[in-house]
Amino acid sequence: MRREFSAGGVVVRKLKGRWMLAAIRPGGKKPGIWALPKGAVDPGEDPAATAVREVREETGVDAAFDRKLGDIRYVYTWDGERVFKIVSFYLVHAVAGRLGELPAGMEVEVAEARWVPLDEAPRLLSYGGERQMALAAAGVLAEGSS
Repeated sequence: MRREFSAGGVVVRKLKGRWMLAAIRPGGKKPGIWALPKGAVDPGEDPAATAVREVREETGVDAAFDRKLGDIRYVYTWDGERVFKIVSFYLVHAVAGRLGELPAGMEVEVAEARWVPLDEAPRLLSYGGERQMALAAAGVLAEGSS
């Protein structure tokens, strides 16, 4: 079975006293699918750096690493081959950039990016593991340790 390793960011910022999360609507997916920015770890690249890079590429936001939140593991089928995938997610804080100002060419990969209230993200996000990562981020931020 083929194996893949990716990393993603739960990118947050505080707006008017409320934590917000950047969600993306992936290009080529049916309407209503919302996800967290993520992508393949390049050879020799640190997964946390991948998460920060993917956040920039898929949302237009520059972010700073905070901590690892956890891993999601699943199996999917691609061209008849089963693939075991691990996605490591990191809590990252927005520091610059404008949501939705994507690098050239990313509009194929990302149809839309938007800020959503962090406490609403678990209902908006389409994938169970990503909903768990949003809840984990909310827990860390509620502790006030970020």
